[in-house]
Amino acid sequence: MTFPPRPAFLGLAALTLVTDQVTKSYATAHLAPVGSVPILPGLLDLTYVRNQGAVFGLLRDVPAPWRGLILTLVPLLAIGLVLMLARGLAPGHRRARASLALVLGGALGNLIDRIRLGWVVDFVDLHVAGWHWPAFNVADSAICVGVALLALDLGRPARDPGSDARARHASDPV
Repeated sequence: MTFPPRPAFLGLAALTLVTDQVTKSYATAHLAPVGSVPILPGLLDLTYVRNQGAVFGLLRDVPAPWRGLILTLVPLLAIGLVLMLARGLAPGHRRARASLALVLGGALGNLIDRIRLGWVVDFVDLHVAGWHWPAFNVADSAICVGVALLALDLGRPARDPGSDARARHASDPV
């Protein structure tokens, strides 16, 4: 991939970022005053949470100055790594490029919260029989889906966009 990045890569990253920020804005405006709204009783609530830690609340017990430094530097490094990996992808690696765009958009979304607010707004609360999965948001979901898609793509050869056309021409009678 050459820089500037391909429009589809930037578009998916931007769509992820905008969706994340819009949903967090909605959660802040409408859920913060009421706390929680049941969507599917016994399974899913929308619950306003100020996440001081990392994904799923990790590192929330680290002292504040160190936590802030770690939770700002690590996403910045991840963003740099994502851009470097995306740059090195061959054109046929569409799924890998899409997965990196999801990770980029999600990382930027949570980093914006962390810099602007000092915490990340989470609001999706999945629970069953009193057990609650840690609250999360669109950015967290995009990062998890992006990493899962990237894991599926590991070791898979790139699809050469011209290979189908070459195969058809190779079998054509002369």
